[in-house]
Amino acid sequence: MNQFYHSYGKRTLDLILTCSVLILFSWLMLLIFLGYCITLEFPIFFKQPRIGKNGVSFVMWKFRTLSSDAGKTPQQRKFFWGNLLRASNLDELPQLWNVLKGDMSWVGPRPLPVEYLPLFKEEEKKRLQVLPGITGWTQIHNRHAMPWKEKFKLDAYYVEHLSLFLDFKILLKTIILIFSFRKDVSLEEEKFTGN
Repeated sequence: MNQFYHSYGKRTLDLILTCSVLILFSWLMLLIFLGYCITLEFPIFFKQPRIGKNGVSFVMWKFRTLSSDAGKTPQQRKFFWGNLLRASNLDELPQLWNVLKGDMSWVGPRPLPVEYLPLFKEEEKKRLQVLPGITGWTQIHNRHAMPWKEKFKLDAYYVEHLSLFLDFKILLKTIILIFSFRKDVSLEEEKFTGN
């Protein structure tokens, strides 16, 4: 792990990118907010405790993409506005607040639900050495199509090889994937139950 970049440069990059995106795309976030109001889809935000660096939990924010009816399956809870945001990954925009607070980074292992923490093996806990990210090394490798064991291996690779070059590579590949408009299969991902 590049210690100087990990200790100082990564946080600086996070703040520069976040402030730039907020300045350039604040109008887009306002349009998304108005879209929820017009379609009467409330609440607007989804927030959930997630596992952060060193196993410390934090509240992660997203635009809500499923109805709040817990009695239905995820597929039944879909609605048009949420589908559009999930397909374009714009539902992740509120996580810029998490980055500003220092809970998350632009790049890192995705933050998992807090109930997964007791299920981690020692090797799998390596992902907790860095801040979780909006995107990551695992996410650009078609993570939904691989078992959890492989996902954790990719997370460990990222932690071991963390660098400015790797972060830029992940960010560039993420942009390419967003504009490829791949079919969203995130709701089909199996829950982690331990290995």
